Amino acid sequence: MEPLAITAMSAVNALGRGLAASLEALRQGRSGLRQNDFDDAALRTWIGRVDGLEDEPVPRALAEFDCRNNRLAHTALSEDGFAAAVRRTREKYGAHRVAVLIGTSTSGILQTELAYRARDAAGRLPAWLNYRGTHNLFSVTDFVRRSLALAGPAATLSTACSSSAKVFASARRLFAAGLADAAVVGGVDSLCLTTLYGFASLELLSDERCAPFDRARKGLSIGEAAGFALLERGARGGVALLGYGESSDAHHMSAPHPEGAGARRAMQAALDAAGIEARAIDYINAHGTATPANDRAEDGAIAELFGAAVPVSSTKGWTGHALGAAGITEAIFCCLCLEHGWLPGTLNTGTADPVLRSRIVLQSAPRRLSRVLSNSFGFGGSNCSLVFGAGE
Repeated sequence: MEPLAITAMSAVNALGRGLAASLEALRQGRSGLRQNDFDDAALRTWIGRVDGLEDEPVPRALAEFDCRNNRLAHTALSEDGFAAAVRRTREKYGAHRVAVLIGTSTSGILQTELAYRARDAAGRLPAWLNYRGTHNLFSVTDFVRRSLALAGPAATLSTACSSSAKVFASARRLFAAGLADAAVVGGVDSLCLTTLYGFASLELLSDERCAPFDRARKGLSIGEAAGFALLERGARGGVALLGYGESSDAHHMSAPHPEGAGARRAMQAALDAAGIEARAIDYINAHGTATPANDRAEDGAIAELFGAAVPVSSTKGWTGHALGAAGITEAIFCCLCLEHGWLPGTLNTGTADPVLRSRIVLQSAPRRLSRVLSNSFGFGGSNCSLVFGAGE
């Protein structure tokens, strides 16, 4: 496929606000995880929380969208000059030629959770609950589109943890169909009680900081994040999307295929789309959730395709698992590492599980990278792999 230039990016996560905060933390090995202090969730676990959202409503003109998820989106749109870059792109192509594609898993469900707590004696929900503007999956996409004054194709992708990786593939298809010349792609997922208690019920939460691929790993840490990238057809230079691959193995509702069959197909498809062989990849940012089954399955798929030559790490020890925003967050990390010559290790991991066969990197180090692959695998076997590298 023709490389798609990424002409602007923005990120907000537990490491801080803006690209510089994420890059600095990656270089320093500083985790954003903290002991759970979200709402009144009585869970002994660690989370990746973005500070200050409780006191930062969305702009008054978009008050109907006010909720934690859209506040998180607004914060990311306000960083790194992203809104200004989109404005220039809108003026160049026209508002109707710029698409908006956003991934999320739970959108603003927290607002509905809070509303249910505020029911009156007759069980009526409070008047302030606006399901369409907050909980609805399209809420965050509509909020972003209105915030940026865009009128092109718009859609929300919700495929669990691969949601905001798949937005890149969807943008490429819109370009190929001639429906858009540029696209704002991204992901937003905020902390809520549904995901915290849901993953706890699956016995997947760790009571320590998550340690992907560690021999004593206990499970994942939930995080929240928002990230955006601006893709432009025909643009040149900088970092670009070189290829993508998707698969759906539908092995189980919440467990990965034990041999990573769908994961392997997604990675191979991404390599094929980029027109490269496995040995051309300099680094793999693994999905790496720190759950025993997920890490083991992904490792097997990577080892089959890449052997033990390519460095592999997971960056979830920095941010936690941002679920529907994990794909965009880790795609942005990959782009930062390409631009700044950095190979991130696997934070919090002391000793890699000896049964794993791929080359798990524990320590971060400077390293020139030309092409990297980022994996995002969701519940139900919804898989996506992305290849990034230098644009033409």
